[in-house]
Amino acid sequence: MIRRIFVTAMMVVAVLLQGCGSDKLTPLADGAAILAFGDSLTKGYGVDEAQSYPSVLAHRTGYTVINAGVYGEITAQGVERLGPILEREQPQLLILLEGGNDILRGIDPAETKNNLARMIELARNQGVEVILVGVPHKNLFSSYAPFYGELAEDYQLPFADSIVADLLRNPKYKSDQVHFNAAGYRRLAESLEFLLREEGAL
Repeated sequence: MIRRIFVTAMMVVAVLLQGCGSDKLTPLADGAAILAFGDSLTKGYGVDEAQSYPSVLAHRTGYTVINAGVYGEITAQGVERLGPILEREQPQLLILLEGGNDILRGIDPAETKNNLARMIELARNQGVEVILVGVPHKNLFSSYAPFYGELAEDYQLPFADSIVADLLRNPKYKSDQVHFNAAGYRRLAESLEFLLREEGAL
């Protein structure tokens, strides 16, 4: 009886470990492009283009990483902009880092969540996989606004939950209150590279 319970328990553990280790992303094909989409944190506000996180990520991975960041953009604008870029660039993977300006402007979180969901669906409808990057609320202890976690769970997305918040808490990675310096963008790129490897894209 004890042996049967032990064997059953080991089978359950094996299934759980298999589920935890399963990749969420398809390996990137040779010559595939990654679309880095978002606002000034993607564009690389405060540093040279070569120091932006998309440029650093491209250098580290050897893949083309298209910088589609726009200073000051809110998610309502991002929804309108994303579709044509997806059609033109035909990326295999989208890194979505947007919503910070919505939070800073006090836009209704439900509206921001809905806009991000529309972007995720735009990408998926074109066969593009998505990584979601969380952005914190306007307080020191926030890791990410709750709707990011909800979207990651709803769509089963690889989720860079606290990297932006962690970097913003550390003055040595910041150029101002809401943007990074070269070291900060490099750390962001390194964290996203780790996530890409962890989830099976690299």
